[in-house]
This record gives sequence, structure tokens and C-alpha cells, in this order.
Amino acid sequence: MRYIERALAGQVELAARAFPAVLLTGPRRAGKTTLLRRLFPAAAYVLLEDPDLLARAKADPRGFLDGLALPVILDEVQNAPELLNYIRTRIDRGPKRNGQWLMTGSQDAPLMRGVSESMAGRAAVLQLMPFSLAESTKVGLFRGGFPEALARPASSALWFRSYVQTYLERDVRAMSAVRDLTTFRRFLAVLAARTGQILNRTDLAAPLGVSVPTITDWLAILETTGLVILVPPYFENFGKRLLKAPKVYFSDSGLACHLLGLESARDLERSPFLGPLFEGFVASEIVKAQLNAGRPRSLYHFRDQQGLEVDFIVPRDAGHLLLVEAKASRTIMPGDVTALLRLSRAAQGPRLDAMIVHRSSSMDPPIATVAPGVRALTVPELLEILVPAPTRPRRRQGGAPRTRG
Repeated sequence: MRYIERALAGQVELAARAFPAVLLTGPRRAGKTTLLRRLFPAAAYVLLEDPDLLARAKADPRGFLDGLALPVILDEVQNAPELLNYIRTRIDRGPKRNGQWLMTGSQDAPLMRGVSESMAGRAAVLQLMPFSLAESTKVGLFRGGFPEALARPASSALWFRSYVQTYLERDVRAMSAVRDLTTFRRFLAVLAARTGQILNRTDLAAPLGVSVPTITDWLAILETTGLVILVPPYFENFGKRLLKAPKVYFSDSGLACHLLGLESARDLERSPFLGPLFEGFVASEIVKAQLNAGRPRSLYHFRDQQGLEVDFIVPRDAGHLLLVEAKASRTIMPGDVTALLRLSRAAQGPRLDAMIVHRSSSMDPPIATVAPGVRALTVPELLEILVPAPTRPRRRQGGAPRTRG
């Protein structure tokens, strides 16, 4: 299968030149291993899921590291976090040798604690998400962006089903004492049905018969492993009484469609979840654009106690804010931008750009402006604003790459 360039590649190469170690995190099967092996073909490769290798690494960390040729890719390093202390010692012996330790790992709490405690100042931490629309035109609302789901769309339902099962058996049990996986599976479906809504843990707990602290723990697992995005409220500059809870989205719309039982793009078009899923797709594309450009995740929502709501606020440089409303419709009406106009008038000081993001139509000319000061954009046009073209990869029509990450 043809390799598709990843937008994060430049940031990974920059980090390898500046730091002794690079840790690439992100959801399982997003393509972490493929990216590192593509960028550093001369590096040795060690998969820390091999039972024999893992047993050696845990029983004799010094001896295990002595046997490695540098530079080395340590794949799934979260399985042996005790190695990080010994790697730090070796880095400190030769601090000017950068790009020697290239690691992948699921972004779980124990791994990140180990990095912050053992590798502070020594490791660059980057996050790789599934493919974005800027990387491949095969990415879409129904398919999502996981490489293997894009490479074999005819069997994507089987892939998502296997992915959920693998995720439950490996990542969830490794991170938390989840005993009832059947209930956790139901929790995923219930959460998918709440996509785009203000997070209400009590509302999630009630139909599952579990406690609110359990829901909090499960949400933390999904967020730290990159499967959901919690979008916090934006508090500054508007002088209003705001709701303080985040909104919740799945980071991959294809996975969300699978959890909702949507079996085809036609099912999605008829689904009451079309609007919320498109909103989540826009949120995910914004986050991917920020992470791939080496920027921190910076995405918020707005909703006050009087019901004024705008889907997303994206802070930019020098106090500049983007107000973004996401509409799954291909036809934008003036009434769709009422909230954007009201919030723009309420702003206290910052420079604002208001825009409504919609799905494109192949038959009609593009919409440019729907109201004074409000632009109408497709998702690719929004990405052009977030990440200017010279820093973005050329999008390809080709198949998705092999992945192990």
C-alpha cells in the first residue's frame, strides 16, 4: 500500500534533532510505528509486546538496554515504563546525542507520569491522531481517519468491531480495574449517543447502573488514550454567566458511527446523529491541525445560562479568536448564524472572526458569506485558515499505510 505523508512528520524530525528522546503518543493503530520507521529507517526496532523481550526488559533493564544498538525505536514503551529511569541515566552520560531514543506509547497516565518524572527536559512528547482530511481525501464523516479502516473500507465494520474488542481487552484492563467489560461496552455506545452534548456524568451513570466516580474514571481512560475529546468552556472576554461543563466528542467519527450502529453512509444521512457527528468531525479536524503543527490543543465551546451557544472558540495569536459553528447541512440559512452574531456583539475586546462550517455540495457553487462578518466555509477551507498551505502535506488519494501503532 502506498505510504501517505503524515503532517506531524516535520515536527517529529525537528524534535529528534533537538532532544535525546522522542515519545510519540496517540490512539492505538493511528500509525505511530509506521511514521517512526518511515522517518528513521536506519534505527533498530524493538517491539515491547513480544513476551520474551518484555520479560527480559523487566527482569534486567540494564542488560536489556546494553544489548540495543542506537538509535532505536522502542515500540509500545508503556508496557515497560521502568526502562525510562535507565534511559535517563544513559541520556545524561551523553546529553549532546539527540534522536537516539525513539519511542511510541499509548498516552496512558502511568506512562506520562514516568516521562514527566524521569525524562523531563530530555524527551519531546508529540501526539499522533488518525489521518486528517488535510492528509488524505479518503478521510470522511462515515469512515473516519484510522489508516486500516481507510485502506479496506469494505471490511471497516469488522475492523472497528475488532478494534473495540482489542481496546477493551488490552488498554482498558491495563489502565483500570474494569471488571464488567460488557457494561463498559454499553458505556461506549451511550457516550456515542451523547456526542456533541454538555457532559453530564449523572445522566451517563443512570442507564448503566454505575456510580458517577466510575463514569469519571472511564472517561479519563478514553481521554488519555485519545479516543474522546473533551472540549472545555471558554470563560474570557464575554462577561456572561456560563455553563462550566465540557462537551464530549469521539476523536474519530468512524468509530462513533460504528458504536451507534450506523452501517453505511446512507444510514448516517438519515440518522438523527448526523449533526452531532459532523460537529465532532469538525472538532477532531481542528485538534488534529493544531497537534500536527506542533501547537498545543486549544479548543473551547461557549454556552451561557440563557441558552446562547456557539459550537467552538479557537484562540489564535495576539488575542484573536475564531468563532466556529458547525452545520451538517449543505444549505446555510441566515438563521443559522444568529448565535455567532449575538456572541460577536457581546465580545469585550478581542478580535473575532466568525464562520459557519458546512458540508460541501458538488452541484452548487460555494457559499461565501451568509451575513455581514460571517463567512461560510467547508472543512478543508477551515483547515487552510488554521494551518497555511506551505506547512501542510500534499493530500493524496492513495491507500492508507501499514500501521502497528
